[in-house]
Amino acid sequence: MTEQHEAPSGVSGRALQKEIPQATVARLATYLRVLAVLADDDVAIVSSEELAVAAGVNSAKLRKDLSFLGPNGVRGVGYDVAKLRSRIESVLGLAQGHRVVLVGAGNLGRALVGYGGFRRRGFTVVGMFDSHPEVIGMPVAGLVVRAVAELAAAVAELKPTIAVIAVPEAAAQEVCDRLVAAGLQSILSFAPCELIAPATVEVRRVDLAVEMQMLSFERVRNAEQAPLPEVAHAGPGHIAHCLPAPHPALQNSATSHTATEPSSKGSVVTP
Repeated sequence: MTEQHEAPSGVSGRALQKEIPQATVARLATYLRVLAVLADDDVAIVSSEELAVAAGVNSAKLRKDLSFLGPNGVRGVGYDVAKLRSRIESVLGLAQGHRVVLVGAGNLGRALVGYGGFRRRGFTVVGMFDSHPEVIGMPVAGLVVRAVAELAAAVAELKPTIAVIAVPEAAAQEVCDRLVAAGLQSILSFAPCELIAPATVEVRRVDLAVEMQMLSFERVRNAEQAPLPEVAHAGPGHIAHCLPAPHPALQNSATSHTATEPSSKGSVVTP
């Protein structure tokens, strides 16, 4: 049996969240993805080594990250997959799920709305908006694109908790202002520019070009510093050492992601 995943005595969940570093929060999201794969494969217990290898971290860092959540497992037994998954979902604020509205029905916006992984992870896109006459009224993944002019009334109707901006840079600030005025306090932007918002509004930006530039830099650096591969030879009287094999459910857990830049057609434009 593993221990219950409860916050340390006298510490509220909200207080616990404030103590967790941002880097740990990012890794908790990765652990959650791995745990979801295990749960889908009916795995009940996972060792720290298996979970760490699948998440791409060392086991010491994993144990430190999970220590922020309170008691998590028993030495020599492992982690209860269902309970640890539930605990992480609670800390990340995913227990009740989120309703999402997306502004921008261009290539990127349509790809995001059509991605089924969001719903599986607790994010349901409930509304899609644009200002281009040619795309307003168009069906996309079970939704009908609505006019951005309806945004304020739609937010009151749909009660979203998160908004996504998938429009060109020139229109992003106007869209952000509309969302803030409508009452949204959590915004994810794919526009390649900084957005100005009140301190009470959390804005996170994903710049795909910057991410690819970082990959380019790492590729060049790794090519310059790459050592010759080490080959372990098990000769007479020697044992070849290797990492423990991951659980079969984790071997094919990696997913590929494809995204495109927002197109000018089908994206919100300034008047």
